[in-house]
Amino acid sequence: MNFKASLMMVAMLGLTGCSLIPEYQRPPAPVPMDWQAANDLPGEAQLSLAGWRDYFQDPQLQTLIASALEHNRDLRVAALNVEAYRALYRVQRAERLPELSASGSGARTRLPASLSAGDQAMISSQYSATLDVAWELDLFGRIASLSEQALEEYLATEQARRGVHTALVASVARAYLTWQADQNLLQLAEETMANYQQSYDLITLSQREGIASTLELAQSRAALESARAAVAQYQRLVAQDRNALARLVGQEQALAPLESRTLEAVALPALPADLSSEVLLQRPDVRQAEHRLLAANASIGAARAAFFPSIRLTGAAGTASNELSGLFDGGSGYWNFAPSIALPIFNAGRLQANLDYAELSRDTRVAEYEATLQEAFREVADALAAREGYGAQLQARQALVEANEQYYRLAEQRYRGGVESHLTLLDAQRELFNARQQWLSEQLALLSSEVDLFRALGGGWLETTNAQEGAG
Repeated sequence: MNFKASLMMVAMLGLTGCSLIPEYQRPPAPVPMDWQAANDLPGEAQLSLAGWRDYFQDPQLQTLIASALEHNRDLRVAALNVEAYRALYRVQRAERLPELSASGSGARTRLPASLSAGDQAMISSQYSATLDVAWELDLFGRIASLSEQALEEYLATEQARRGVHTALVASVARAYLTWQADQNLLQLAEETMANYQQSYDLITLSQREGIASTLELAQSRAALESARAAVAQYQRLVAQDRNALARLVGQEQALAPLESRTLEAVALPALPADLSSEVLLQRPDVRQAEHRLLAANASIGAARAAFFPSIRLTGAAGTASNELSGLFDGGSGYWNFAPSIALPIFNAGRLQANLDYAELSRDTRVAEYEATLQEAFREVADALAAREGYGAQLQARQALVEANEQYYRLAEQRYRGGVESHLTLLDAQRELFNARQQWLSEQLALLSSEVDLFRALGGGWLETTNAQEGAG
């Protein structure tokens, strides 16, 4: 059997090696199959989440999200981590293939006459060109198990990057909505302060003419200063919201053309509520936990294979000559083949301890996977409950605003007719201002719950809905 035939035989042996990785079975989901019991929702439906461009239809918000996905540093760190784990996987995968190396050498040696047999100096030459081969036969799947473990760790890191991606999309949306809400609240506070200022000026003139009392003037001034404090508060919040957006987006230039809009103008489409909990399996954090579980499962195979013999094949083939010109002449070839085998006999329980550790790590990953599923279920259930609750609250707040508007109109009419005191008018203004503030806050809370539901269901990874067909 020549050298090439030997290599082909051992290659076939290596390819037919067995695997000691335990058969993987996905742990049963420790959550209900749907949210019907908790939310009184109808049946199940298949989820088809829209891409973030289709869901967030406000052009300004789309621009901010696109800029964040390009320039956000946290997402960049996550992407670099993926590349690092991809490199580690390539390193481990390379262990499954033979190592080939080529070398060449040459030597000329002079032997003095005192040491030579002919009593005269001798000069000898030796030249060689060699191809070396080294390969560990993976008959019991140790290297394949380590390669599988590295692959699953890489895939887990990829899912972690997707998790950062979806969280970033949701964070930009929430920050943008908060900025718009505070802009609206600032405008409301400025309008209220202008009304209080006008009322205070009128009361001042009336007090000078002896019509209004000093008490009414003090009450009007207190209302004016309260509105002035609210304006300062919302100016601070708007500035902080802008700073938060700049941090998420990654560059200040993207914020330059932003315009203030009402929250109704950036309303979000409602997501389906009759969902199966199977959709949670598509979340990046759940996929990440499962890949980590698969990696731990593969490490058990490697730990088991360590109990069996390891076989390593080394060989070399080349040509040698005492003349450089005859290095590649006929008859100058040579080869050697040197297999070796190592069988563990005594290691003070180290191999068993490694196996125990691998199995415990697998059990830990199972618990982490189940905990991730439970947390995902809770987030979706909370978002659905928040959407339902804030929707009802918003309707009540709208009715309250309408009632306070009527209260303010009647108080103003009766005050101008001399029926009611100025204190009643101030109370009506204050109640209307508070009601409008709460109404805007409820609007923000409802929109934020929709964003939370979109993220909790795994939305935000795809840019457009049409991209789902190619997403694996």
